[in-house]
This record gives sequence, structure tokens and C-alpha cells, in this order.
Amino acid sequence: MPAAILAIGLSTVSEAESKVLTTSAALDAILAAASAFPNETVVTGDSTGRVLRQLVRAERDQPPFDRVMMDGIAFAWSDYDRGLGSFPIQGMQAAGDEVLSLEEGHCIEIMTGAALPHNADCIVPVERITVVDGAAEIEADYTVKKDRFIHARGSDYAKGAHLLTPGTRVSPLDIAIIASCGETEVDVARDPIVRVISTGNELVAPGDSIEPHQIRMSNGPALVSLLESHGYQRCEHDHIVDDLDALRERLARHLEEAEVLVLSGGVSMGKADYVPEVLADLGVDVVFHKISQRPGKPMWFGTGPDGQLVFALPGNPVSALVCCRQYVIPALGKSSGATESAPKFAALATSVAFNRH
Repeated sequence: MPAAILAIGLSTVSEAESKVLTTSAALDAILAAASAFPNETVVTGDSTGRVLRQLVRAERDQPPFDRVMMDGIAFAWSDYDRGLGSFPIQGMQAAGDEVLSLEEGHCIEIMTGAALPHNADCIVPVERITVVDGAAEIEADYTVKKDRFIHARGSDYAKGAHLLTPGTRVSPLDIAIIASCGETEVDVARDPIVRVISTGNELVAPGDSIEPHQIRMSNGPALVSLLESHGYQRCEHDHIVDDLDALRERLARHLEEAEVLVLSGGVSMGKADYVPEVLADLGVDVVFHKISQRPGKPMWFGTGPDGQLVFALPGNPVSALVCCRQYVIPALGKSSGATESAPKFAALATSVAFNRH
């Protein structure tokens, strides 16, 4: 193990555990080994959950015109200010219609979302008018305000504004933003190929017959689900029994096909815990084995011959999920270029004591 990695944070580790990294040192070592995934261009609608690798700039001012916010009538404040309360209706303009030019002393029936007619600067809602003989009369007790119910051009943002930046994980709302900017394609980080591998003779898949001495295989499906929930969709699960030849053959194939391996089980001190030995035989360099934490102390991490990230998590279900959330997901996030989120902390309401027996 490189001395620089061993030196990180070891002041907090007891002398008896001098080869066990702190949690922060372990994460630092993992992130240092995580290299960037390549870019790819995808159709905008297929980018949900992916990490952006480009700026998304506003195509136009938003709104791109003075936008009317209520159904009603549009007229000129100057006409109202000189005492007019009834306006002959010149015409009607709906959303998407070409912009009309308002004639002096008249009004235009207007619909929500339409562009403000030329020469108009007042909107009165339809509920506040009465149409009599082709003229719109404003309620006597209604207070008219200039520029009210008008969403001014560029008041949200100006053309060229940076709306989404590299590192953003695309949400459905972001899809709307990208589409509003006229982008049919975007550059994102390529989704890595991930292999989630359960090891152990005792594991039986759901749906298969099970003996009293066996247990259901739950870690693999849970880890795949956790990874997919964070945007990593190219995950496949495999189960390998505790057999040296089987482990060598199947892990060699996974190393050839995948960029990230996440193993569960086989990393403790038992005689059938073959995973570290087999990974070493396959040219995977160990970065560390064991972390000063509970649950998850036996965790193993290394890098493959072609830079693959290899995580060997403990077989305990809680340990496996904790380690995946604490170490695997941040590593994939760094390689994807995802903007780091602030750590989340929670305060315990009451003291917690552990009975070691």
C-alpha cells in the first residue's frame, strides 16, 4: 500500500490497528483513484439522471416578449388616465398570435400567455369587465394599475444566461429547461458499466427452493437498486460461489467487461474468504483493506489493470449498504463529474449504547 495513503488520518487509529484507515482517509484514497468517465452525447429526453458535461445557455430572453398573465383586455394607461372607462374592442389576440398594434382609445381582448399588444401597458381581468355593444366597460370600483399582470420580457433571465452548469444531475425540471433552450442533444458523462457480485455458497435467489441452512440473496438486488437510484443504470448482478476457480474465471470476465466491480462477501478472515487473494491474482492492486468503522470494517478497495474501481464490501447486509452509500456512490459521482453535495448529518435524540456480548 502506498505510504502516502497509509499516512492519511492514522493519528486517530490505535497502534494495534495501524493498518486500518479512518473513514475520511478511506474516502480520500478512493476518490484519488477515481478517474473521469468519458463524455457522450444523448438525446435531451434520454438525459434524465445523467451528469451534464456542458453549459446550458438561454436561447432567448425569458419571457421572450412582454407576456400577458391574465385573460381580459389590454389597453393604454394614457387612455384610462384621461378618463376612459369603456373601450371599444378592436380585436382579439391569443397565445401564439402575431402581435397586434392597439389603436388609441380602444382595447384588445387578450388571453393568458399572449404577447402584449403594441402600445398597450394595462391589463384588466375578464372578471372585472362587462361587454356591452362591442365595448368593454371596467367595473367602477376596480383599481387599474399600469403594467399589472404583465410578465416583462427578460425578467426571468436574459439571452445567454447560464441556466445549467457541468456537474448537474439532470432532473425532470432540468429537461424542461434544456428543451426551453432549444437543445435537442446534450453532453453527459457516460454511464459506467457496473457489475454487482454476490459471493457465498449459502446464498439462494428469491424464487428458488431453499434449505434450512441457507439464506436468501438480498445484498445484490439491494446494491443494484441503490446504485440505480443514484442514476447508474448499467448495473448487472452476478452470484459466484466460494470456489477459487469459479471466482477467478468469473471475476476475470467481469474485469474485462466492466469499469466498476462491487462485490459483497468474502473479504473477512474466514478460510473461505477468497476475494482478496483472487483479486490479487487477477492484477488488482489493493489500496486498502479494513476501515476503522462499524458496520463495514472488513471493506477492501483496489484498482484493476485498466483502472477499474473494485470495491469488495462485507457480506453483512447493513455493512454492504452503508459502505456502498459512503464510498461507492461518491467515487462514481466524482468520475461522472457530479457536483458534490454537502454531507448530511443527524443528531441522535438519545444516547445509544452497544452491548458487545
